Amino acid sequence: MLHVENLTAAIGDKPILKGVDLDIGEGEVHAIMGPNGSGKSTFAHALAGRDGYEIGGVATLDGSDLLEMTPEQRAAAGVFMGFQYPVEIPGVNNMYFLRTALNSVRKARGETEVGARDFLAVAKQAMELVEMKQDFLDRAVNAGFSGGEKKRNEILQMAVMEPRLAVLDETDSGLDIDALRIIASGVNALRGPDRSMIVITHYQRLLDYIKPDFVHVLVNGKIVQSGDHTLALHLEDHGYADFVNHDLDDAPEKPLTGAPS
Repeated sequence: MLHVENLTAAIGDKPILKGVDLDIGEGEVHAIMGPNGSGKSTFAHALAGRDGYEIGGVATLDGSDLLEMTPEQRAAAGVFMGFQYPVEIPGVNNMYFLRTALNSVRKARGETEVGARDFLAVAKQAMELVEMKQDFLDRAVNAGFSGGEKKRNEILQMAVMEPRLAVLDETDSGLDIDALRIIASGVNALRGPDRSMIVITHYQRLLDYIKPDFVHVLVNGKIVQSGDHTLALHLEDHGYADFVNHDLDDAPEKPLTGAPS
């Protein structure tokens, strides 16, 4: 579904991504872990099409060139971005925002737009996944929401949009254990053979709830190790020192002790 080859990203003359290679098949969940400043959020932004970066390399979704698309075109192609810090949009009703976003994508795909009554049924079903009450739809987007409510609203958007590829950037940051459980439950309910996910996180605790098919370690702008979900357990026990203390040219070709191949 997603093919990334030698993906680079820079701001001005400062390189951030230095050649990321990644392939994700249909229905797969991939976790990307790494220390602060390793390029995790930049990778998410590069896939979503955020402005401000000089991008190089290859990134295709279902064979189509993502890097040639605008952010709106990427959304229509099925890319969804869940932000680490969801923005507040005062004055914009949450239900209006969601319906407008959904119909914008449907229109771009040549599909029939969803009317208000049918959309309410879709929204109610999605809200059940994240245990949100209907009055959330009547509030301004994220305005006055707690951190946990903002993250739940992100997963609500994902449930409504039904993307092909969901990129979740540190969805677990700032969540207490109850909010984490709700978010993870919603994400797990949206897993399926036609939807793949990239889950970006610092910590293994999220992966106790969302068990990934693959885990990748991103350090200094490159993926230096990949494995199954047990790699996250290795990182929880040993941290990133084994990777950070090596130059990329010296990154281990074989897994470290206790880590999978």
